[in-house]
Amino acid sequence: MALGLRASPPVGLLLLSLLGLAAAGKLLVVWVDGSPWFTMREGLVLLQQKGHEVVVVAPEVTLHVKPSKNFVMKIYPVPFTQEELDKAFKAFFNITFEEGFFLERYFKVFEAMKRFTDFAFSSCRSLLQNKELIRYLEESKFDAILTDPVIPCGVILAEHLSLPSVYFLRGIPCGLDFEATQCPNPPSYVPRGFSQFTDHMTFFQRVKNLLFDTQNLFLCDFAFEPYSKLASEFLQQDVTVQDLLRKGSVWLLRLDFVLDYPRPLMPNIIPIGGANCAHKELPQVGCTQF
Repeated sequence: MALGLRASPPVGLLLLSLLGLAAAGKLLVVWVDGSPWFTMREGLVLLQQKGHEVVVVAPEVTLHVKPSKNFVMKIYPVPFTQEELDKAFKAFFNITFEEGFFLERYFKVFEAMKRFTDFAFSSCRSLLQNKELIRYLEESKFDAILTDPVIPCGVILAEHLSLPSVYFLRGIPCGLDFEATQCPNPPSYVPRGFSQFTDHMTFFQRVKNLLFDTQNLFLCDFAFEPYSKLASEFLQQDVTVQDLLRKGSVWLLRLDFVLDYPRPLMPNIIPIGGANCAHKELPQVGCTQF
C-alpha cells in the first residue's frame, strides 16, 4: 500500500531547508496539473503554515489547479478552452486502460499523449510570452522553484530566474531523469516502460528490454524537442531540455519500491512515495496514491 505526499511531512521539511533556515522564504511553483497537483498541494499547505510565501503560476484553463487561501495564484490566458482540454484528457485516460497487442496500444497511447501534450506546450509558450507576468517573476526575488519537469516550463523559468529547482515527479519519458542525474539505468536490471517486466529478467527478456529503448527515439522528438526550441528562443542561447534538467537541485521521486521496482538512485534523488513516507494513523481500508 502506497501513500502520497499527505503522509510525508519530511518532504515539506526538505523544501523548507531550500528556502533558508533563519527566515521565511518565497517559493515559486510552476503548475503541475493532473494528479500530481493533489499531492503537491499538501506540501504547499505545510509550507504556508510554516510562514513561507508560496506563489503558484498556472494557466486559466486547468484540470485541477484552483485558487486557495494557502498560496498566491498568478493566472495567465491560454489559446484553448476548458472543454477542449477535458476532452483530450478523457481520450488519453480511456486509451491508456484499453487492452490489446503492444504495438496497437503503443501507437494509440502515442497519439492520445501527443494531443494532450500539445495543450501543455501551448500553455508553456503562453506563459513565457506573457511579458507582464515574466516581469513580475523577475522582480519578486524568489528563493527556489518547485515544478514537475515532465512539463519543462518550470525548468526553463528556473534557468531564466537563476533559481535552485526542486523537481516533484513520477518519471520522465525517454529516461531523461536517469540521464540528467547521471544515474545508472542498465537494461539488464531496470525494466523499460510498457515492457511489463520486473527487475528479475531472463536473458531473452533483457534483450527485449533493451529493444524497448528504441521507442525513446520517437518519444523524445515529439515530447521535448519543441521545448528545447522554445527554451533556446526564450533564453537566447542554444540549450536542450537535457541541459536544463541537469541543473535540478533535488529530485523528489514519487516512487515506491514495493509498488514499482528497485532502481538505482543518486544522492539528490529522494523517494517520497509509499514505504518511504512517514506514516500517519490511517484507517485499515486503504488509501489513495496519486
